[in-house]
Amino acid sequence: MPSSTGPSIDTITEGGRVTQVGEGQEAEETSPPVVTFGAPTAGEVLAERYELVEHINNDSAGRLVWRGVDVVLRRPVAVVLRYPGGDSATEMLQAAVAASRVIHPNLVGVYDAIDEDDRAYVVREWVDGQSLRELVAADGPLDPARATAIGSAVASALAAVHATGMVHGNVHPGTVMISDDARVVLADARTDGADSQENDLRAVGGVLYFALTGHWPHGEAPLHGATAGHGRAALPDAVRDAGGAIAAPRQVRAGVPAYLDDLTMDLLDPEIAPPSSDVLSAELNRLDIPADEHFLEQAGPLRFTADTEDEPSPLAAAGGRKVALGIAGLLAVALVGLLIGISALGGDDKDKTKEPVAQPTSTAPAGNGTSAPAAPVRKLTIQDIRIIDPDSRKRDELNDVEKVIDGDPNKGWETDTYNSADFSHYKKGMGVWIDLGAPHTVKAIQATLSSTGASAELRAGKSDQFQSTSKGDKDLVAAYTQRIGQPFEEHDGTTMVFDGFNPEEKYQYLLFWITELPEKDGGGGWKLGVQEITVQGS
Repeated sequence: MPSSTGPSIDTITEGGRVTQVGEGQEAEETSPPVVTFGAPTAGEVLAERYELVEHINNDSAGRLVWRGVDVVLRRPVAVVLRYPGGDSATEMLQAAVAASRVIHPNLVGVYDAIDEDDRAYVVREWVDGQSLRELVAADGPLDPARATAIGSAVASALAAVHATGMVHGNVHPGTVMISDDARVVLADARTDGADSQENDLRAVGGVLYFALTGHWPHGEAPLHGATAGHGRAALPDAVRDAGGAIAAPRQVRAGVPAYLDDLTMDLLDPEIAPPSSDVLSAELNRLDIPADEHFLEQAGPLRFTADTEDEPSPLAAAGGRKVALGIAGLLAVALVGLLIGISALGGDDKDKTKEPVAQPTSTAPAGNGTSAPAAPVRKLTIQDIRIIDPDSRKRDELNDVEKVIDGDPNKGWETDTYNSADFSHYKKGMGVWIDLGAPHTVKAIQATLSSTGASAELRAGKSDQFQSTSKGDKDLVAAYTQRIGQPFEEHDGTTMVFDGFNPEEKYQYLLFWITELPEKDGGGGWKLGVQEITVQGS
């Protein structure tokens, strides 16, 4: 019988392939031989749920990568199989269980991990797109704006991983995926005794360097037993001087802003302690201003020592960096305003005769011909939040809803206690209504719950009509018929993440609709608390 891996695993020890292209971790020299007797065929359904559609390839560790479909939720999945299962697949399954606990829009989702003794498999999010390595190989180095956006997404994903105390351990251009809808995701987590959070942060510098130059600064020392043609070892090495020091991105190609050049080289410098991943993510997100890149290029170097009487930037304080980018950013903004003002005044006659400089737009190629990146994903502000209870005769479950968005997962809103999971047959459900204040592109919505076993779905509507009466609630629920994201039934975790939204559609009003309650620990009724709801988008 298939058996899911247990929930007591707390560290990532090996990562499997998590996208369809088979890039990612490198094969270990000591990896056991892969047995493929009884290999699956197209149309086979694993665990009575995951139908195999097409064998894509084998990853660098010999696992079989299949494109499949979850026949229950009707969504595409990637299925990574290893032969045999049992002890030889323990590390792969442990890594999947640990990775599944970290939910973030910039991390590939892990859905399931199953051991059948003769084979084991991990079911993951299917990503239509290409790796950063493939993108640069096909189109050449990226423009600074796009490189910054990709670096920001990778740092944001690492911040989520590091917040749990874990390490990714496999950050390089082969595990950075850019989907067809411009989403950037980090795949294939893996760690061993040689890995650390600091190494993850150094790797972000490597990703930025590769995106800007097409060269990998760690090419002389591939990790994890890489062999030619796999992972990092297949990347072209950075340009080096006679002493082996790498050339800065600005020395390799023109047009790299000084602040981005400095940040990249500081992350790669072993003499400079890197900032924490959350600070690095915030800084890269702040620097991701594509429309201003041409002004920053004209500005020349923006270098400031952190050893001043002024308060240093968070990066300088956290990592002892020699560049206080917080100050540089403020001066850059001032410089942008100055240049715009000069342009508006018209300058002298010689300037008036110059041809206008073409600016990158969302529809025209930017920089080297690649399209401009989508707006960066960020946490959206929830402007209003209320409890929807259409079938209740008493309104005593409306208190404390503000705790759902207070940033404290230890406090939240909770239902009354009922005699059954279906609200004692009194009502069809209850919900949390969300107003984002304006239409937004939504990437993911995360709901943190008090216990496992709840069922819920996400709905969207056009109306902002709300009345503090059951009739008003009924009208609103009746109007919110559009179900978005995947539903969750008897969810075995305390975190629900709704994703897969149409990037062309914008949402302002959302309804987190609870359809079944979990049983309280120790019995005594059914009840649910919603501790926190966050919305990621642009």
